[in-house]
Amino acid sequence: MQCALDSKAKVEAGVRFAQTYILGRLRKLTFFSLAECNAAIALVMQRMNDRPMRKLGVSRRELFEKIERGTLSDLPADDWEFAEWGRARVNLDYHIEVHGFLYSVPHALIHAEVEVRASARTVEVFLRGQRVAAHARRYMGRKHATTPDHMPSSHRRYAEWTPERLRRWAAKIGPNTEGLIAAVLASRPHPEQGFRTCLGILRAYRGFDVAHLEAVSARAVELNVLHCKGVAALLAHKIAAKDERPPTLFDHANLRGPGYYH
Repeated sequence: MQCALDSKAKVEAGVRFAQTYILGRLRKLTFFSLAECNAAIALVMQRMNDRPMRKLGVSRRELFEKIERGTLSDLPADDWEFAEWGRARVNLDYHIEVHGFLYSVPHALIHAEVEVRASARTVEVFLRGQRVAAHARRYMGRKHATTPDHMPSSHRRYAEWTPERLRRWAAKIGPNTEGLIAAVLASRPHPEQGFRTCLGILRAYRGFDVAHLEAVSARAVELNVLHCKGVAALLAHKIAAKDERPPTLFDHANLRGPGYYH
């Protein structure tokens, strides 16, 4: 413990000396750019490292070359890169969500829990330590980043959900709703990318009057509103308009009504 404290004190003393040495020689100078300032600091540091130390009789550079250089390892070939790690569940549409964007993984991993490494440039997906997918990080544009090999058409028969099954569910509500679901699926490069939206719409429709749902679906197709939030907003507006009926002109507490005369 004492050795560690002594080393820490020596490092702090060295930092304090370097700070004083550099600032003392640059304090009266004026710089007009960061590059100019850094260049001046580099020159002063070179003088400091080449200057012999009074107690040892050698310079810092000589000590570095004699004692430390041989023990140093080479720098990594790649620059260090900050990355965030997390976990995600693979959805029905073969994608995971990372900061609002969707990235595909192999079809066989539906419902699996995977590890995600997100750096400034890439998004990597791991299953039990093995990388199963890698994508360029997205910040704008289309939400889906899809590798075609992750969703081969030959595997659709194994999926829990299919476009046909979603259309059949929508057709039970009515033709307009079936048309809305078909439009959502057709708007995506791969139909599977629309599964999440279709399920969200159909689940939001539960418990409402069929006539209202059909009207909302027709309006959504007309306005090209093909996402959950937009359809939910149209549905909420429709229900609110239904509930806000104006009172009858002749509503009154003293109104006798036709039954009074019989």
